[in-house]
Amino acid sequence: MRYESWVERQVREAIERGEFDNLPGQGKPIKGLNGRDDDNWWVKSYLEREQLPLPLPASLALRKEVKELQETLADVPDEQSVREIVKDLNHRIASSHRIRVDGPPIVIGLVNVERAVADWRRRKS
Repeated sequence: MRYESWVERQVREAIERGEFDNLPGQGKPIKGLNGRDDDNWWVKSYLEREQLPLPLPASLALRKEVKELQETLADVPDEQSVREIVKDLNHRIASSHRIRVDGPPIVIGLVNVERAVADWRRRKS
């Protein structure tokens, strides 16, 4: 005679009553069970579920930020804010030159503040 725990008994009785019959998804694979051999499966699943972009290493993120700077500045209301955003970006770029950041070693040049402001003004008018 096999020992049956309280939980096992509850499940067995529910099966006998037919409580698990005709459940939605019956006979289909359970979503999210594949790929769990990857240590970061739960992070990847979270990013996909929340529709978040994959995080980039710092060097690539800075390069992307420089590339998309004009789009970032498009909704900025005043010149002072534009200057602050570009100065902050330049500060982070300069910091990445001084210390090793994660990601491939990519040399990113500083953004010319006056040129960025002039481009912003031109786009605003």
